[in-house]
Amino acid sequence: MLMPFCHASAWAAPLRPKSFGNRCQKLVFYSRGPRYEVASARSQIVLSDLPCRSSRLHLSPKADVKNLISYVVTKTRAINGTYHRFLGRHFPRFYALYTVFMKGIQMLWADGKKARRIKANMWKHNVKFHQLSYREMEHLRQFRRDITKCLFVGIISIPPFANYLVFLLMYLFPRQLLVKHFWTPKQQIDFLDIYHSLRKQSHSEIITHLERASALVSDERLRWHLTDLCTKVQNGVHPTAHDILALRECFSTRPLGFSQLQATHMACYLRGLNSTHIADDRCRTWLGEWLQISCSLKETELSLLLHNVVLLSTNYLETRR
Repeated sequence: MLMPFCHASAWAAPLRPKSFGNRCQKLVFYSRGPRYEVASARSQIVLSDLPCRSSRLHLSPKADVKNLISYVVTKTRAINGTYHRFLGRHFPRFYALYTVFMKGIQMLWADGKKARRIKANMWKHNVKFHQLSYREMEHLRQFRRDITKCLFVGIISIPPFANYLVFLLMYLFPRQLLVKHFWTPKQQIDFLDIYHSLRKQSHSEIITHLERASALVSDERLRWHLTDLCTKVQNGVHPTAHDILALRECFSTRPLGFSQLQATHMACYLRGLNSTHIADDRCRTWLGEWLQISCSLKETELSLLLHNVVLLSTNYLETRR
């Protein structure tokens, strides 16, 4: 095989630069003879004229950090969205539980921030617990119960390998071990039905107590009206707001006055209506009746408002279906 003739001086010649570049940078490649060697050992890149950047394009370090954070957040959201789509497509059941868990964490965190704001407002303005609004009192009470339940689950998960047993118990007993934020939509309806049925078991006892107490009412007209009202409720008739307000005087004095009630009669936090199976318009109607009664009562007649939890809610579902 014949080799092309090349003078020895061509191979021994010094490196000849080949320049490429623009006004802001210059690329210099060194070659030996007619052959260009681009290998790292035979090449060199020289960047020059770097100070030629315009001052308009210069970004401050603060702006650079802000842009970097924005980029990281955008990429994280994109990756998170891709991950959610992957789970929803390939593992739909697990994705449903994962979604409930993540939303539960967010709602529990929001409840914690709201409870912190309420506490801070109490300390700042020297407000006592009994001076809070009903919603604030109920929020603090419920959040305390939720945190206690979460701490209990966390403590029993501390021993080695106990977390597997805890996961099994949470799966088998979600109503007892999980707070409401981590219930599935179906579990929320089912568990609220259970709680309402447990609460409703005491309604018949309260009606019986009212019927017995009617014999101690001195006014004959009020005694007859209270007996008639108890009979209607026991027979499945839903009383009207007018029927209940007619007993205002009866619940302002003995034996049904507020000062005559025991502590067990006054442990009420909710109005007593299970709204999970009631349409919105029916809920508004029932709430209007409640407000009509509560706004018409005096401070000495608060006992009637407590008994209204039973009187106004016992037969509401049965009579409106």
